[in-house]
Amino acid sequence: MNDTTLVLVGNAKAGTISVLALRDGSLEMLTDNAVDVGTGTFAVDPVRGLVHTAVKEPEPAIVTLVLDRSTGALTEESRTPVEDPLAYLALARDGELLLGASYHGGWGVTWPVRDGAIGEPVGRVEQTHIHCVVTDALGRHAYWVALGDDLVAQTVIGADGELEPLSPATVSVDAGAGPRHLVLSGNDRSAYLITEFTGEVVRFERDDATGVLTRGESVAAYDRDKGLKTSRLGADPMEEHLIWGADVHLAQFGRFVLATERTESTVAVIDLDEGALGSVVGLVPTEAQPRGFAVAPDGRHVVVAGERSGGVALYEVSDEGVLTELDRCDTGAGANWVRFA
Repeated sequence: MNDTTLVLVGNAKAGTISVLALRDGSLEMLTDNAVDVGTGTFAVDPVRGLVHTAVKEPEPAIVTLVLDRSTGALTEESRTPVEDPLAYLALARDGELLLGASYHGGWGVTWPVRDGAIGEPVGRVEQTHIHCVVTDALGRHAYWVALGDDLVAQTVIGADGELEPLSPATVSVDAGAGPRHLVLSGNDRSAYLITEFTGEVVRFERDDATGVLTRGESVAAYDRDKGLKTSRLGADPMEEHLIWGADVHLAQFGRFVLATERTESTVAVIDLDEGALGSVVGLVPTEAQPRGFAVAPDGRHVVVAGERSGGVALYEVSDEGVLTELDRCDTGAGANWVRFA
């Protein structure tokens, strides 16, 4: 059982994390773990068997859970209060540094992690509506995606987790684009961003020595035949039929970029040519309101969560970028976050 690929799904409205087993192209529900309302982001430490998740109620906090891989059970180890709810958590440096982004608070923070215990904050950035934070593979640089400021703040991570701005300190996208989530390529030479309001995937070239991002090309990653219009902060995308970009990941070990759009509930597949964005080679209907998804370690299997469907769908990505649905499973109300363990 220890070699089984586990799929963890955060169900924000239900306040649970479902743990499923991925076996032979199918999903098997193992355990549905009660955590707290607002469980909407988490980071997995596979070495220590820990899951750090953010909750909103009864108060904003990071809850550290111990994962039993044989049963899927999650047991609370500790709880660290935070000043505002978190939209994103990420681990770096082999699980010894935790990074968090608060959309509502407009801040990003780093915490040291020792023996699974989260310490006092050591680094901080402030931007409007920070939605995401990712680091390079070695944990030298962190990138903070600020939806409200239409930019990515780029920082050096010091030896103890302190943060210093790079030069330049930010890289911008078009005004009103609403940058949301970011993922780095396997070789750290490119970064791919999904915008919420314009539904584009934007590529940035990354200088490995300095960590600086430079904006490159972009591709629309939504169904352009459905009459979707550009969205804006505070709008109701479903009511007004607006673009509602959500999440972005790489599949087939960097051969394709996948991106979700929530109003028409699609997954776009974009091919890559030596890292550069090509064309959309697939646009697949998926779970209703696909908030988050993840690609398995094998690079071929994809699990997409639907906020309105309350479940997840399992796909396989072919060598040509074709997404084929293999299975689906109900998980819980507000399914919105997926990670593999």
